[in-house]
Amino acid sequence: MKYKTVIFFALSILLTSCFSEEKFENSRKGNFEALWKIMDEHYCFFSYKDVDWNEVHTRYSARISENMSNDALFTVLGEMLAEVKDGHVNLVASHDVARYWKWYEDYPYNFDTKIQDNYLGTDYSISGGLKYKVLEDNIGYVYYGSFSSGIGDGNLSQVFSRLAVCDGVIVDVRNNGGGKLTNSEKLASYFFNDKTLVAYMLHKTGKGHDDFSKPYEMYIEPAEGLRYQKKVIVLTNRRCYSAANDFVNAMRYAPNAVIMGDRTGGGSGMPFTSELPNGWSVRFSASPMLDASMNHTEFGIDPDPGMEVHMTEEDMAKGLDTMIEKAREVLKASK
Repeated sequence: MKYKTVIFFALSILLTSCFSEEKFENSRKGNFEALWKIMDEHYCFFSYKDVDWNEVHTRYSARISENMSNDALFTVLGEMLAEVKDGHVNLVASHDVARYWKWYEDYPYNFDTKIQDNYLGTDYSISGGLKYKVLEDNIGYVYYGSFSSGIGDGNLSQVFSRLAVCDGVIVDVRNNGGGKLTNSEKLASYFFNDKTLVAYMLHKTGKGHDDFSKPYEMYIEPAEGLRYQKKVIVLTNRRCYSAANDFVNAMRYAPNAVIMGDRTGGGSGMPFTSELPNGWSVRFSASPMLDASMNHTEFGIDPDPGMEVHMTEEDMAKGLDTMIEKAREVLKASK
C-alpha cells in the first residue's frame, strides 16, 4: 500500500468518525474550551510525549478572561499549544500564526547557502524542484529544498540518467521543511529495487488519547525503469522536518544509502485542521507514523553510526561545507 492510499484512508476515517465537534460559544472562554477539546480528542502524541493535557487545561483556563483582547487570547492559546512541542501544531488567525520552532532553534544550523553556492556555482541544472550538478571529482550533487516543489518521473529519470556516470551521489535535503509525502515517496523510489516496508501509519478511532487503529504498512515501491544503483549519501540537519523526515526514514532502508549529518527535526504526525468558533483555525498532528521497526520518529532521526557530521568554523572560513566534503570522501573511498 502506497502512502497516498493510506493517507486517503486515514483522512476518510477522521472525517467520518472523529470530527463531529461539540458546539462552543464564540466567547473568550468558548474558544479556549473548543481548542482544548479539539486537541484533547484528536491530537495523536499525548501519551508518547507524556503531556498531562488535563493539567494544561487547569493552568491555562485560569488565564482566560472575557475582558482580554483578541491578541492576548491568541497569545495564551498559542502558548497552550506549545506545550505539546510539535512543529505541526499551529493556531492561524488573520493577524498571525502561532508556531513552535524549538525543534530546530537550539541546534547547530549546519547549512549555509553562500557556501553551497561554491559547489553549485551558477551552471547547475534544474529539474522540477531539484538542483543538481556533477562536481569536479565526479560526485553527483542533488539539492532538494522543499518537498512542496514538484518532481515527476520525467524529472527524476533525466537527473539520474545524467548522474549515472558519477562515482556516487549526494542527495542534500538540509533545510527542507517538508511538503508532499507523494514527492518524498517518488524521490525515494529511485533508490529501491524491491518493494520495501519503511513505515506504519495509525489513525484515531475514538476520542481517547490512545484510541488508534491497527498499524497500516507503508511501502516504497521501486520506480519503473531507471533506478540509481551506486552509493548515495543523504545529508541532513535539524531543519529537515515532516515530509523530509519521512524521506530520511525511507532512505534508511534503501540498500545503498547512508544517512549523514545531524539528527533531523522530526515531525512524523500527519497534520489535519479544524476551526474555532471565532474563525481561527488550528492545525495539529492527528495520525502518527512509525518506522519499519514501529519506533516513533516524531523527535527526529539520527544519522547512521559514525556518520554524524557538523559544519566546522574552520571549514566555513575557507568556504567549505564540512558535510559535503565528508560525503565526497566517503563516496570516493567506496568506489
